[in-house]
Amino acid sequence: MDKKETSAPSWPQVIATPQAPPAIGPYSQALRVGPWLYCSGQLPLHPQEGALVGADLASQTEQALRNLQSVVEAAGGHLAQVVKTTCFLKDLSQFAAFNRVYAQFFPAPAPARSAVEVQELPKGALVEIEAIAYLG
Repeated sequence: MDKKETSAPSWPQVIATPQAPPAIGPYSQALRVGPWLYCSGQLPLHPQEGALVGADLASQTEQALRNLQSVVEAAGGHLAQVVKTTCFLKDLSQFAAFNRVYAQFFPAPAPARSAVEVQELPKGALVEIEAIAYLG
């Protein structure tokens, strides 16, 4: 009986970039599986210093999205390829400020999105944003 040699698939591919904050736990910045990119939540942290950037939701949203953009670009994509985001906000009463910044990064057609209010985020952040992109 002939045995076929099988090898493990070459995916998922770990995506890591120094242009975004390193993982602060046992997870990857992103994983690419075929044409799909699954990005972990990005906090508004300075990529090299690890400190929070900004004291208000608008400035923190901008930094979180810049970090997300860096991860997507490290995988060879761009934000226009993001098909879904999940946004965690500490205070939904500030949703308008969040949306103003978000719209600058995701013009129409914007990705599908969920936004939820959470009691607390790592490092005392006001926002965290994760995404799925199709890089096919």
